[in-house]
Amino acid sequence: MNPEFSICVYCGSRPGERVEFSKAAEAVGQWIGQHRGQLVYGGGRTGLMGTVAEATRNAGGRVVGIIPKALVDRELANPLCDELHVVDTMHERKAMMGERADAFVALPGGIGTFEELFEIWTWRQLGYHDKPTGILNTAGYYDGLLGFLAHSVREGFMGDWQMNLIRTGTNPTELLSALRAEVPLHPRADRLAENL
Repeated sequence: MNPEFSICVYCGSRPGERVEFSKAAEAVGQWIGQHRGQLVYGGGRTGLMGTVAEATRNAGGRVVGIIPKALVDRELANPLCDELHVVDTMHERKAMMGERADAFVALPGGIGTFEELFEIWTWRQLGYHDKPTGILNTAGYYDGLLGFLAHSVREGFMGDWQMNLIRTGTNPTELLSALRAEVPLHPRADRLAENL
């Protein structure tokens, strides 16, 4: 399948304590596959990462995993990816994920998910890219973070325009559809590279 768009999903290598988290990851993967999309993700087969990758494949989507050597065993690198890139560092992983994606969405996760989300958001703020970015707030997982971000705006350390660079939602279909609608109608960079 030649994917029509590519979405990078940041999420936990653990499943979390609520069944809603796994259900949301499955819904995200199904949506990507059903809409002729490509998943770009951290390359593991544990936790929510494994769930979203499996759901994407099962729904007919393409899966690109990118994982550092140091995490191949810990996160159980997924051999079922259509492409599995094993890189040397986290910096390489994040740069490749950014290059291969047309949009980004964060599902529930831990410190790695937070770091990836904030970095790609910062890059957008600085003009390094203008790709749509979202947070899927499943079961209120990100309520505390979103409250703190609003506090940061009130205290003058952020502006509303920065908050407007991020879409938030609780419904996977609605959020992914909104992000997809913002993707420019041009060939992806990696597809162009393949044709050179």
